[in-house]
Amino acid sequence: MPDRYSRSLLTGIAAACFYFQTPAQAAEPVFRVQERPVSDVLAPKALPQSFYTFSPDEYWDEPRDSYWFNFSNWVLLQGRTQNPKIERLGQWADRTLSGSQYGLPNNASYLRVGFATESEYGEPFQFEPEARFRLDIPTTRRKLRLVIESESEELIPLEERQRDRQLTETDRTDTDTTGALRYLTQIGDAINLSNDVGARLRFPPDAFWRATARKKWRLDDDWLLHVQQRFYYYHSDGWGERTWAGFGRSVGNGWYFQSSSELEWVHRDRKFVAAQIFSVDKRLNNRSTLTPRLGVLGESQPSWRSTSAFADLTWRYRLHSDWVYTELIPALEFPRDESFKDRASVLFRIELYFSGSLERPYLD
Repeated sequence: MPDRYSRSLLTGIAAACFYFQTPAQAAEPVFRVQERPVSDVLAPKALPQSFYTFSPDEYWDEPRDSYWFNFSNWVLLQGRTQNPKIERLGQWADRTLSGSQYGLPNNASYLRVGFATESEYGEPFQFEPEARFRLDIPTTRRKLRLVIESESEELIPLEERQRDRQLTETDRTDTDTTGALRYLTQIGDAINLSNDVGARLRFPPDAFWRATARKKWRLDDDWLLHVQQRFYYYHSDGWGERTWAGFGRSVGNGWYFQSSSELEWVHRDRKFVAAQIFSVDKRLNNRSTLTPRLGVLGESQPSWRSTSAFADLTWRYRLHSDWVYTELIPALEFPRDESFKDRASVLFRIELYFSGSLERPYLD
């Protein structure tokens, strides 16, 4: 007769066999998921510190009345009132010219206004107003657009175009407002082609034509290649050609590297001009980006030679929402006309970007 230890062992084996033979009756574990309320997820204390431009202990501070607060409140009011007006203007023109009752939400019309000041070697700062605009009517037909712009990119010298953000309005070339009909097509699966026929809106008008082809390739897991080819003809300035190619990749720690090369034929001067730019870009947080650049410019007449070199650092900060920005750009230039003697400058800009687009980037 088995002893009590043997009876206990047999009882345990029998219970185990019964458990594995009746899995349907076995108790299953129960998991309970506790969902956090939205108010807790979006609470000020739950957001990362990089979201704020002030320390956490200042969150509940009362605002202080000052000239700056009064001015900033007026600026914010302009954004709330002018953005819808720009949007309605683009949609009205869109519907009127297309004959449709609806306008597309990705209308690219915009108005950029601001103030910029530049100082060279300790000269006093003097703010100068700036203004640029574009009226883009995307649904005149399925592939036809009406585009009215405040400047003609082809008539801006290459050196000025590469250093555009370093210049104030008085230093830029006046190219007159242009209006054009743009026909969009596609070659193959990825080459985007546009043809523009229009005129510079002045008296007498200056008719022009331009064709632009764009293509993007992914060379491998890291490198991207962007290419743009443009041909154009202006009745008063003749024809021209621009080739631009840029290689880019992420280099770690949030930095993005890009090397861009540009070659342009200037018909009125019978010469080529070229630019080679190296830049890295990093978004420091959801409000600001930092972009250092190095560049060399050259020309083919009287022989191939460099005309200038420059280095600049652009710090762009989003003051409010996605339409109020400020920029600080220290730069150093070495022009051939001054025997490559260094010329330093610092530019400060405040810019308001009014647009009706629903897909505006925060830091464009």
